[in-house]
Amino acid sequence: MQVLTTVAAVRAARAGLGDLGLVPTMGYLHDGHLSLVAQAKGECSAVAASIFVNPTQFGPNEDLSRYPRDVPRDLALLEAAGVDLVFTPEPAQMYPAGFDASIVVGGVTGRLEGAVRPGHFAGVATVVAKLFNIVQPTRAYFGQKDAQQSVVIRKLVRDLDIPVEIVVAPTVREADGLALSSRNSYLTPAQRVAAPRLFQALSAGQRLFDGGERNADILRNTMRAMIEGEPAMQIDYISVADPLTLQELSTVEQQALVSGAVRLGATRLIDNVILGEPPA
Repeated sequence: MQVLTTVAAVRAARAGLGDLGLVPTMGYLHDGHLSLVAQAKGECSAVAASIFVNPTQFGPNEDLSRYPRDVPRDLALLEAAGVDLVFTPEPAQMYPAGFDASIVVGGVTGRLEGAVRPGHFAGVATVVAKLFNIVQPTRAYFGQKDAQQSVVIRKLVRDLDIPVEIVVAPTVREADGLALSSRNSYLTPAQRVAAPRLFQALSAGQRLFDGGERNADILRNTMRAMIEGEPAMQIDYISVADPLTLQELSTVEQQALVSGAVRLGATRLIDNVILGEPPA
């Protein structure tokens, strides 16, 4: 496994790798990341991963300085998983002196996470575009847990004609339903017990839909009430939205992205489920 830290080195190594799958990460890897690697290995002749805690997607009062990091452990996991190339740049490699560019994807970034975390998706879009230009993957793999991120990246690729296929894989969960996340390491034991309530609420909304309920306000109110029943949880948003535009729905006619963001102390959790079938 090649571990490379510069743009020039990655470009030189890329030439010999053929059909390449990329798994972009911020490190502190878990089984969700490794499931993306496994899928990429099954679909591509070579697999690359990136480990980069991207400063431009963190707000001024967010957790950049304390975001969990363990690069030696991550590299051991990636090597055991059969990854061919890992790009681990320093911030100065990605954002050298004088760097002054940013990509803003309109529309879908103004809601949900974008409303709560201003500027977050400009940081995401910019770093992802840079990674795509540097690594030049055939396919790039992301998890459904970050549903809005996937919508933004698909729009980025479509709008800018970037020749990368975006693959979004199902969320990987703990046995009690909690979506795997590097930030779960922040949870205290008591918070960890409470954390599955978000997915339980989303699942309750899914059961209502499966039972015939189509009124989006009823779905939202049911999920909100379940979360409010956990005193330690504070709601940022509960959403029933169009899965492509992320506009809130009044009625779920075909498909909806049901998502939520909550805070448990200093830890912020996000999750989602998809209702219904895509249009034929």
